[in-house]
Amino acid sequence: MAKIVIENLSVEFKIYGQRSRSLKNIFLNQATGGIIECDSDTVTVRAVSDFSLTINEGDRIGLTGHNGAGKSTLLRVLAGIYRPSKGRISIEGSVGTLIDMSAGMDQEATGVENIYLRSYVLGIKRQDIPGVVEDVREFTGLGNFLDLPIKTYSSGMVSRLNFAISTSISPDILIIDEGISAGDQEFRERAMARLNAFKGRAKILVMANHSRKSLEPYCNDIITLKAGKIVDTS
Repeated sequence: MAKIVIENLSVEFKIYGQRSRSLKNIFLNQATGGIIECDSDTVTVRAVSDFSLTINEGDRIGLTGHNGAGKSTLLRVLAGIYRPSKGRISIEGSVGTLIDMSAGMDQEATGVENIYLRSYVLGIKRQDIPGVVEDVREFTGLGNFLDLPIKTYSSGMVSRLNFAISTSISPDILIIDEGISAGDQEFRERAMARLNAFKGRAKILVMANHSRKSLEPYCNDIITLKAGKIVDTS
Protein backbone atom coordinates (compact mmCIF):
# COMPACT_ATOMS: atom_id res chain seq x y z
CA MET A 1 0.00 0.00 0.00
CA ALA A 2 1.29 3.45 -0.97
CA LYS A 3 0.01 6.61 0.69
CA ILE A 4 1.03 10.20 1.44
CA VAL A 5 -0.55 12.27 4.23
CA ILE A 6 0.42 15.94 4.49
CA GLU A 7 -0.90 17.83 7.50
CA ASN A 8 -0.62 21.60 8.03
CA LEU A 9 2.72 21.76 6.24
CA SER A 10 4.68 25.01 6.14
CA VAL A 11 8.15 25.56 4.71
CA GLU A 12 10.08 28.73 5.48
CA PHE A 13 13.49 29.97 4.40
CA LYS A 14 15.19 32.58 6.57
CA ILE A 15 17.93 34.89 5.32
CA TYR A 16 19.77 36.57 8.17
CA GLY A 17 21.67 39.83 8.46
CA GLN A 18 20.10 41.57 5.48
CA ARG A 19 19.86 45.06 6.91
CA SER A 20 20.01 46.78 3.54
CA ARG A 21 16.61 47.99 2.42
CA SER A 22 17.68 47.79 -1.21
CA LEU A 23 18.43 44.08 -0.85
CA LYS A 24 15.01 43.49 0.65
CA ASN A 25 13.48 45.31 -2.31
CA ILE A 26 15.28 42.93 -4.68
CA PHE A 27 13.59 39.97 -2.98
CA LEU A 28 10.23 41.70 -3.11
CA ASN A 29 10.53 42.74 -6.75
CA GLN A 30 11.75 39.35 -8.01
CA ALA A 31 9.27 37.24 -6.07
CA THR A 32 6.39 35.77 -8.06
CA GLY A 33 4.91 33.73 -5.25
CA GLY A 34 5.25 32.74 -1.63
CA ILE A 35 4.93 35.09 1.31
CA ILE A 36 7.84 37.38 2.20
CA GLU A 37 8.24 38.98 5.63
CA CYS A 38 11.02 41.42 6.54
CA ASP A 39 12.32 42.86 9.77
CA SER A 40 15.50 44.75 10.54
CA ASP A 41 17.69 41.63 10.50
CA THR A 42 15.85 38.88 8.64
CA VAL A 43 14.06 38.15 5.39
CA THR A 44 11.67 35.18 5.71
CA VAL A 45 10.23 33.50 2.63
CA ARG A 46 7.30 31.19 3.34
CA ALA A 47 7.24 28.96 0.24
CA VAL A 48 4.49 26.60 1.48
CA SER A 49 1.88 27.68 4.00
CA ASP A 50 -0.43 25.44 6.06
CA PHE A 51 -0.75 22.85 3.29
CA SER A 52 -2.79 19.66 3.85
CA LEU A 53 -3.43 16.84 1.39
CA THR A 54 -3.96 13.06 1.41
CA ILE A 55 -2.79 11.09 -1.63
CA ASN A 56 -3.89 7.47 -1.94
CA GLU A 57 -2.66 4.58 -4.04
CA GLY A 58 -3.76 5.03 -7.64
CA ASP A 59 -3.77 8.83 -7.47
CA ARG A 60 -2.05 10.84 -10.18
CA ILE A 61 -1.65 14.35 -8.78
CA GLY A 62 -0.53 17.37 -10.79
CA LEU A 63 0.70 20.59 -9.22
CA THR A 64 0.53 23.78 -11.25
CA GLY A 65 0.90 27.51 -10.69
CA HIS A 66 3.24 30.37 -11.53
CA ASN A 67 6.95 30.28 -10.72
CA GLY A 68 7.33 30.65 -6.97
CA ALA A 69 3.90 29.15 -6.22
CA GLY A 70 5.49 26.44 -4.06
CA LYS A 71 5.37 23.48 -6.44
CA SER A 72 9.06 22.57 -6.41
CA THR A 73 9.40 23.24 -2.69
CA LEU A 74 6.56 20.85 -1.94
CA LEU A 75 8.09 18.14 -4.13
CA ARG A 76 11.44 18.56 -2.42
CA VAL A 77 9.82 18.09 0.97
CA LEU A 78 8.17 14.88 -0.27
CA ALA A 79 11.56 13.74 -1.58
CA GLY A 80 13.24 14.43 1.77
CA ILE A 81 15.45 17.21 0.38
CA TYR A 82 13.81 19.95 2.49
CA ARG A 83 12.53 19.64 6.03
CA PRO A 84 9.18 21.19 6.92
CA SER A 85 9.20 24.19 9.26
CA LYS A 86 5.80 23.17 10.63
CA GLY A 87 3.34 20.32 10.22
CA ARG A 88 4.12 16.74 9.31
CA ILE A 89 4.29 14.29 6.42
CA SER A 90 3.64 10.55 6.54
CA ILE A 91 4.76 8.46 3.56
CA GLU A 92 4.11 4.76 3.00
CA GLY A 93 6.06 3.17 0.15
CA SER A 94 9.38 3.71 -1.61
CA VAL A 95 9.97 7.10 -3.21
CA GLY A 96 11.72 7.83 -6.50
CA THR A 97 12.37 11.31 -7.85
CA LEU A 98 13.05 13.07 -11.11
CA ILE A 99 13.89 16.40 -9.53
CA ASP A 100 17.64 16.97 -9.45
CA MET A 101 18.96 14.17 -11.61
CA SER A 102 22.54 15.34 -11.18
CA ALA A 103 22.53 14.79 -7.41
CA GLY A 104 25.47 12.61 -6.41
CA MET A 105 27.33 13.02 -9.71
CA ASP A 106 31.13 13.43 -9.63
CA GLN A 107 32.72 15.23 -12.58
CA GLU A 108 36.05 13.51 -12.02
CA ALA A 109 34.58 10.00 -11.93
CA THR A 110 33.78 7.86 -14.97
CA GLY A 111 30.28 7.22 -16.24
CA VAL A 112 30.28 3.74 -14.71
CA GLU A 113 31.55 5.07 -11.38
CA ASN A 114 28.80 7.67 -11.42
CA ILE A 115 26.21 4.98 -12.07
CA TYR A 116 27.36 3.33 -8.85
CA LEU A 117 27.31 6.66 -6.97
CA ARG A 118 23.84 7.62 -8.18
CA SER A 119 22.53 4.12 -7.59
CA TYR A 120 23.58 4.37 -3.94
CA VAL A 121 21.73 7.70 -3.69
CA LEU A 122 18.63 6.09 -5.20
CA GLY A 123 18.79 3.20 -2.75
CA ILE A 124 19.58 0.47 -5.29
CA LYS A 125 21.18 -2.62 -3.75
CA ARG A 126 24.84 -3.19 -4.60
CA GLN A 127 24.18 -6.59 -6.16
CA ASP A 128 21.65 -4.99 -8.53
CA ILE A 129 23.91 -2.19 -9.78
CA PRO A 130 25.73 -4.21 -12.51
CA GLY A 131 22.32 -4.70 -14.11
CA VAL A 132 21.75 -0.95 -13.94
CA VAL A 133 25.10 -0.38 -15.65
CA GLU A 134 24.13 -2.60 -18.57
CA ASP A 135 20.69 -1.02 -18.83
CA VAL A 136 22.17 2.48 -18.88
CA ARG A 137 24.85 1.47 -21.38
CA GLU A 138 22.27 0.06 -23.79
CA PHE A 139 19.71 2.85 -23.40
CA THR A 140 22.07 5.82 -23.66
CA GLY A 141 24.27 4.48 -26.44
CA LEU A 142 27.26 6.05 -24.69
CA GLY A 143 29.36 2.92 -25.17
CA ASN A 144 33.04 3.38 -24.27
CA PHE A 145 32.36 6.92 -23.04
CA LEU A 146 31.05 5.34 -19.83
CA ASP A 147 34.66 4.45 -19.04
CA LEU A 148 35.74 8.10 -19.26
CA PRO A 149 35.33 10.91 -16.66
CA ILE A 150 32.03 12.72 -17.19
CA LYS A 151 33.88 16.05 -17.28
CA THR A 152 34.75 15.02 -20.87
CA TYR A 153 31.05 14.64 -21.78
CA SER A 154 28.92 17.16 -23.64
CA SER A 155 25.87 18.52 -21.79
CA GLY A 156 23.64 16.25 -23.87
CA MET A 157 25.64 13.17 -22.90
CA VAL A 158 25.41 14.09 -19.23
CA SER A 159 21.64 14.52 -19.60
CA ARG A 160 21.38 11.07 -21.18
CA LEU A 161 23.36 9.51 -18.36
CA ASN A 162 21.42 11.30 -15.61
CA PHE A 163 18.05 10.44 -17.11
CA ALA A 164 18.87 6.78 -17.70
CA ILE A 165 20.12 6.27 -14.13
CA SER A 166 17.16 8.09 -12.59
CA THR A 167 14.66 5.94 -14.51
CA SER A 168 16.36 2.63 -13.71
CA ILE A 169 14.25 1.99 -10.59
CA SER A 170 10.55 1.29 -10.03
CA PRO A 171 9.42 3.14 -6.90
CA ASP A 172 5.96 2.98 -5.32
CA ILE A 173 5.76 6.79 -5.33
CA LEU A 174 7.16 8.80 -8.23
CA ILE A 175 7.85 12.55 -7.88
CA ILE A 176 8.62 14.56 -11.02
CA ASP A 177 9.50 18.23 -11.32
CA GLU A 178 9.19 20.27 -14.50
CA GLY A 179 12.11 21.31 -16.67
CA ILE A 180 13.70 17.89 -17.18
CA SER A 181 15.91 17.74 -20.26
CA ALA A 182 17.32 14.58 -21.77
CA GLY A 183 19.53 15.47 -24.71
CA ASP A 184 18.75 15.87 -28.41
CA GLN A 185 15.42 15.38 -30.19
CA GLU A 186 16.03 11.74 -31.15
CA PHE A 187 16.94 10.79 -27.61
CA ARG A 188 14.04 12.81 -26.14
CA GLU A 189 11.59 10.67 -28.12
CA ARG A 190 13.11 7.50 -26.69
CA ALA A 191 13.23 9.10 -23.26
CA MET A 192 9.53 10.00 -23.41
CA ALA A 193 8.59 6.36 -24.08
CA ARG A 194 10.77 5.24 -21.16
CA LEU A 195 9.34 7.95 -18.93
CA ASN A 196 5.76 6.98 -19.77
CA ALA A 197 6.48 3.38 -18.79
CA PHE A 198 8.21 4.62 -15.64
CA LYS A 199 5.15 6.66 -14.67
CA GLY A 200 2.82 3.78 -15.38
CA ARG A 201 4.57 1.47 -12.91
CA ALA A 202 4.25 3.88 -9.99
CA LYS A 203 1.41 3.41 -7.49
CA ILE A 204 1.31 7.16 -6.83
CA LEU A 205 2.44 9.93 -9.16
CA VAL A 206 3.01 13.53 -8.08
CA MET A 207 4.29 15.86 -10.76
CA ALA A 208 4.63 19.62 -11.18
CA ASN A 209 4.50 21.79 -14.25
CA HIS A 210 3.62 25.42 -14.86
CA SER A 211 1.51 24.25 -17.83
CA ARG A 212 -1.81 22.64 -16.94
CA LYS A 213 -2.02 21.08 -20.42
CA SER A 214 1.26 19.25 -19.81
CA LEU A 215 -0.22 17.63 -16.69
CA GLU A 216 -3.63 16.64 -18.06
CA PRO A 217 -2.52 13.48 -19.95
CA TYR A 218 -0.98 12.00 -16.79
CA CYS A 219 -3.03 13.29 -13.83
CA ASN A 220 -6.52 12.59 -12.57
CA ASP A 221 -6.41 15.54 -10.16
CA ILE A 222 -4.71 18.89 -10.78
CA ILE A 223 -4.04 21.29 -7.92
CA THR A 224 -3.31 24.95 -8.53
CA LEU A 225 -1.00 26.62 -6.01
CA LYS A 226 -0.51 30.29 -5.24
CA ALA A 227 1.80 31.62 -2.53
CA GLY A 228 2.23 28.08 -1.21
CA LYS A 229 -1.49 27.42 -0.78
CA ILE A 230 -4.14 25.48 -2.70
CA VAL A 231 -6.39 27.86 -4.67
CA ASP A 232 -8.09 25.38 -6.98
CA THR A 233 -8.56 21.63 -7.45
CA SER A 234 -10.05 19.78 -10.42
